[in-house]
Amino acid sequence: MTELLVVLVIAFLVIAASTVLGPRLGIASPLVLVVVGVAASFLPAFSSVHIEPDWILEGILPPLLYSSAVSMPAMNFRREFGAISSLSIVLVVASSLVLGAFFALVIPGLGFAWGVALGAIVSPTDAVATSIIKRTSVSKRVVAMLDGESLLNDATALVLLRTAIVATAAAFSFWGAVGTFAYSVAVAAVLGWLVGWLNLVVRRHVRDATVNTVISFAVPFVAAVPATLLGASGLVAAVVAGIVTGIRAARDLSPQNRLSDSQNWRTVELLLEGAVFLTMGLQIREIIEQVEHDHGGVGTAVIVALGALALTIIVRALYVTPLLGVLARRARHGVKMRDRMQDMHEKLSTPEGKKQTVEEVRARGFRRSEQDIERVAVRVAQSLADIDYFVREPLGWREGTAVVWAGMRGAVTVAAAQTLPAGTPQRSVLVLIAYTVAAVSLVVQGGTIGPLVRRLAPKVDSTAVAEQTAAEQDRMIALMRTSADSVPALPPAPDGPPTRERLLAVRQRRLQVFEAQRAALLDARDTGTFDADVLESLLANLDAAQIAIELRGTVES
Repeated sequence: MTELLVVLVIAFLVIAASTVLGPRLGIASPLVLVVVGVAASFLPAFSSVHIEPDWILEGILPPLLYSSAVSMPAMNFRREFGAISSLSIVLVVASSLVLGAFFALVIPGLGFAWGVALGAIVSPTDAVATSIIKRTSVSKRVVAMLDGESLLNDATALVLLRTAIVATAAAFSFWGAVGTFAYSVAVAAVLGWLVGWLNLVVRRHVRDATVNTVISFAVPFVAAVPATLLGASGLVAAVVAGIVTGIRAARDLSPQNRLSDSQNWRTVELLLEGAVFLTMGLQIREIIEQVEHDHGGVGTAVIVALGALALTIIVRALYVTPLLGVLARRARHGVKMRDRMQDMHEKLSTPEGKKQTVEEVRARGFRRSEQDIERVAVRVAQSLADIDYFVREPLGWREGTAVVWAGMRGAVTVAAAQTLPAGTPQRSVLVLIAYTVAAVSLVVQGGTIGPLVRRLAPKVDSTAVAEQTAAEQDRMIALMRTSADSVPALPPAPDGPPTRERLLAVRQRRLQVFEAQRAALLDARDTGTFDADVLESLLANLDAAQIAIELRGTVES
């Protein structure tokens, strides 16, 4: 027990030190942790360390993916959902099939089905590994695409892995595989949505911020475990629960509870991400020794892994290039539709215009209520904001290069490889190939993505950016003033010192102003009217002001 505690304390200190020292050395902290883990694996104290893959797949990944989903700007996720679903499903399937043929060709006696199984293991990008890209100056659209892809592609890969393993012992059914995948995602999405909704319903009534955060720690597992037991994707369930929570938390949870969540989950993320990278390094000795024992050397496996990594990058580049073309055409189509959408928006932004629209629709024989027209008005506003967003953040060859090169593999690949059944042909070699792909991808791509993005980034007019940000903030502040004016003012104060009742009334009105301003900003967030980062900063300032008043208890009149 004492030895375990010592190891945990050392691990915590190493994670903290790498987080502080890595940026100063110009190296991403995950890479430092992998190197430390590799070095530690050759120490006698860690010679017999064995990491159960389920600890990573079922114990570490659900909370990490949940936390990432909560913090992801929901509007950017919605806008890029087409690209995200394409990358996380179609690209993973295509990469798995191409790699399956490659592995069947270069590994004697493996067969196509087992090749596809290994291809499914090394195809998905890793959510933890792609956290490196967030530390660069890459486009927000690239971050949204990579974030969303890494959150969802694990489900595709794991379903493909199970399907390929089954295909080695029975006849393969294409429609059976499609049905399995659809069931896995659909059940997980329903469970995730239900858990996310119940999570907010329960936590809305828990005033203690500490207790509220403790409940949040259980949410990803409450979503993932039942989904897994039902044969669905526990990771997708955790992600959906996180998305639902992230969208509604600002409306349903108090600022104190959300601040507690944010601070504590950042700590959890740091520790869990660090643990993932350390365990990647720690497993190297066991994997190498097993291959040397079974096959007498690791050279062939390493060469195959390097070829597989190169192939994944090539397939990714060949897929991303036409995808960017499709996204560009969609943006151009949006520009052509902008004038028409603007006219609709102006018409639906007034009560008279809405009433006229209802009458016109009913005259055509359609029964539509004013609420239906209101929803149409919101969608029109969203569409206009989306068009402006796509024009403001175009995806060119620079962004495409970043999307291709930032598709790193990580601990999920290593953990998934170790779930291969004992009867897998040349199992130890396949595990080493998967580990080598993940490690080399992390070191080479992760170690060079920062300099690559800086080299590719176009020159930015900092003055123009500052002016644009200031204009955005001015528009948001004007919206906040308008919403504050909608709160009824207090009657004039009587002469003399303010009474306790007067102070409480002033305090209550200020809290009502904060709620009105927050609701207005969140409505603007949901329509995509403002930049997500600028809006989040203003919401954080609003939360801080409200927390200060609530802690102070009373205010001066």
